[in-house]
Amino acid sequence: MTRYLLRRAVFLVVSLVLASVVLFLLLRVLPGDPANALVAVGATDEQIAAARAQVGSDLPIFQQFWAWIGSVATGDLGTSFVSGLPVGDEVATRLRVTLPLTFLAFVLAVVIAVPCGYIAATRARTWYGAALNAVAQLGIAVPVFWLGMILIVIFALNLRILPAGGFPLGGWGDAPAALTNLVLPVATVAIIMSASLIRYVRSAVLDVAGSDFVRTARAMGSSFGGAMRRHGLRSAAVPVVAVMGMELASTLLGAVVVEQVFALPGLGSMLVTGISEHDYPVIQGVLVISTLAVLMIGFAADIAQRIIDPRLRDRLSEASA
Repeated sequence: MTRYLLRRAVFLVVSLVLASVVLFLLLRVLPGDPANALVAVGATDEQIAAARAQVGSDLPIFQQFWAWIGSVATGDLGTSFVSGLPVGDEVATRLRVTLPLTFLAFVLAVVIAVPCGYIAATRARTWYGAALNAVAQLGIAVPVFWLGMILIVIFALNLRILPAGGFPLGGWGDAPAALTNLVLPVATVAIIMSASLIRYVRSAVLDVAGSDFVRTARAMGSSFGGAMRRHGLRSAAVPVVAVMGMELASTLLGAVVVEQVFALPGLGSMLVTGISEHDYPVIQGVLVISTLAVLMIGFAADIAQRIIDPRLRDRLSEASA
């Protein structure tokens, strides 16, 4: 297991470096110059040259890359061309909105999806099992921004029991107000995520329910529920954990949509602003942190799978031998 952890950690670092290279090069091949963020329309050639020297876009691309990657390696994400503020500090501030939104939505989705998926699989022939399956299929097809607007109309405009968006100026210093402002965004993300997870949980439970070891346990006198609890749930959890990791990563990356709908000052809205202003340090900083988060989530999901199912550890030991 230790050897696997080391290999997986090396793979994570290499993946992050390669992603950083691709990100940097893609931004540089796109039309436009980062110096455009500093000059007005009709700027003279001297002003443009001074702006390019200020942002470093007059240097060879390899020199620009080494300067940037060297700063990132020391934890310095650079300084915004537009605001002049450190990107790392701004990212940390925005994560205080994006991370609670993503985490709370993920927990709520898991709490909804696991029992509903299990019921949809084990009670597939009942009306409520079929209804859960149908609702999950419908939820997958609903766009997240559309659901967010519907919730705003119902709970903010009509019932007037929740705010339509925004975030307290004091942030988490006013925790009750902050949590109240996150209710609708969290519900929006959780509903969409739980619809997808219900389908995966249902499929995993159906696969395990038809396996030989569950049938053998039932033949030896165990009830279906007992056989699933003792032998089936751990096997069903392995693919579900992988899917949960992917859902959590996609939710973190897709927070930009929800944050725009609910006017939340999170990482997604920071990325949109950076793109609109051609603020390369902001774009690069947000995407590097997002990439690192996705890789870390995948790493944690892999470890969780091996903790849940000892067979994966045994196969890993055999492969190492």
